[in-house]
Amino acid sequence: MRASIATVSLSGSLTEKLAAASRAGFDGVEIFENDLLASPLTPEEIRSRCADLGLTIDLYQPMRDIEAVPAEEFARNLRRARHKFEVMRRLGADTVLVCSSASPLAVDDDALAAEQLAQLADLAQNFGIRVAYEALAWGRHVSTYDHAWQVVQAADHPALGTCLDSFHILSRGSDPKGIEDIPGQKIFFLQLADAPLLAMDVLQWSRHYRCFPGQGGFDVAGLVGHVLRAGYTGPLSLEVFNDVFRQAEAGPTAVDAHRSLLVLQEAVGVAELPAPVVPTGIAFAELVTADAEPVSAVLAALGFARTARHRNKPVDLWQQGDARVLVNTGPAARRDGTALAAIGLETPDPAGAARRAEALLAPVLPRRRAPQDAPLDAVAAPDGTELFFCATGRPEPVDWRADFEDVQHSPTASDVRRIDHLALTQPWHHFDEAALFHQGVLGLDAQESVDVADPYGLLRSRAVTGADGGVRIALSVGAAPTDDTVHAQHIALDTQDVVAAARRFRAAGGPLLEMPANYYDDLAARFEFADGELATYRELGILYDRDAYGEFRHCYTHTVGRVFFELVQRDGGYRGYGATNAPVRLAAQHAARRLTAG
Repeated sequence: MRASIATVSLSGSLTEKLAAASRAGFDGVEIFENDLLASPLTPEEIRSRCADLGLTIDLYQPMRDIEAVPAEEFARNLRRARHKFEVMRRLGADTVLVCSSASPLAVDDDALAAEQLAQLADLAQNFGIRVAYEALAWGRHVSTYDHAWQVVQAADHPALGTCLDSFHILSRGSDPKGIEDIPGQKIFFLQLADAPLLAMDVLQWSRHYRCFPGQGGFDVAGLVGHVLRAGYTGPLSLEVFNDVFRQAEAGPTAVDAHRSLLVLQEAVGVAELPAPVVPTGIAFAELVTADAEPVSAVLAALGFARTARHRNKPVDLWQQGDARVLVNTGPAARRDGTALAAIGLETPDPAGAARRAEALLAPVLPRRRAPQDAPLDAVAAPDGTELFFCATGRPEPVDWRADFEDVQHSPTASDVRRIDHLALTQPWHHFDEAALFHQGVLGLDAQESVDVADPYGLLRSRAVTGADGGVRIALSVGAAPTDDTVHAQHIALDTQDVVAAARRFRAAGGPLLEMPANYYDDLAARFEFADGELATYRELGILYDRDAYGEFRHCYTHTVGRVFFELVQRDGGYRGYGATNAPVRLAAQHAARRLTAG
């Protein structure tokens, strides 16, 4: 199906929005009136610009407070409408959105509303224009899609149909099944938006918190299914009011938007994409640094050994059990410290995973490699993290470890078994995009978002996981665009005995993050522990949590550059990440940072 996007969904000038929509692969746009009014281009020039970009103008919007008003007010509305229809003819737009009235002048009279909308449609028809009547969720008298359809039926005019908007329908809890009773040819337009499930005024919810399909809590796919079964054949169009999107760069937002529509079309069966290839594990985490010594010292204290070095690049492989960390000191290394730059994902079908990613607009990364290097497909996640699709230990395709030559090393005691999870803190404007990316492109399942209290704001976190827990990635976003925590990442290492691992790390000279005594006093009140157990946790800075499935014990190293490590022990099937302990950990990290700076 054709894909369209409202210009109000993107930031920038109208010309910037049109260019971004075209580059992202959209077929058409809805021109928001404010965008046209603020543009230095004439309607004819905008029409020409859209044609040059391969975009159709699918809708002009909105006209407000038209119907069910006193006669003198309606006369003024028709005069206003005539002017807008002249502009639309110059634009080359043939459908106008009319929102149900929220005016205090509007009266509760469906017959009057139908009569006046029919007169409006008569005028529109003279200009070759159709009127799509939409129920605003906060409309004064018409606020549901079925009520709007009743008014359209009563008007009985060929140039008058209805516009369905997923936000207005689902935010009110309306049953979308009734859409199937509307003749498809009378559904003139379909606007789509998702939203988090919030308890708040619906107008504020609509104006500030909409998001693209798949990023919120609405069943947008279910609604689209009803619309398609009604016989609708028009475009799927995104109309998203969102404070973050309005401030973010238009290009990436447009790509995120189009990706959401591709995933949606796949879900409702109108588009066929390469099947998801769900990763089964973490092959490696790659750190880039200008100075390898600090992070190498931490890895050695954790029990890792430097086991191999890349043949052609300044990259060392550190390994313990099945946990592998690459330390890269190449030209791309950050000057502001160590950072987590890439993840190797164990993938049953690397080529298939790459095809899926490319079909969903994930940027495929060019890779400089020597002829003998293993071919590795890689794409960029929204935050810039490179994702490599790997087949470790398998003959086909070539194992990425073939690029490394073994180096002499002494065997070490192994406390760490594998990488338990990775925590990736997103730039503030990429959080929802990241969740959709990891679900749609990688096929991971997303858990509910949680809010975490930081001493200097509130963090949002959302985990994405594979079905068997082989891959766990915790996505989080800082409290504000300038929040320094947006740069923090960490690698959690699975251990069978976190106490033994913590003692060994400390004995090797590794500093553990200290936790406040008040935390352990509270633990004593909430849980019962064996004699001496809580004293051990207090000594080593070990945190504790419990859920319906098991127990979780974890502790942290100090931060090196932009990265720190976590030692974790999961017992009995614990599924979480210790989110209840995150405020204490964040406060301890802020305190340690201040101490270091002082």
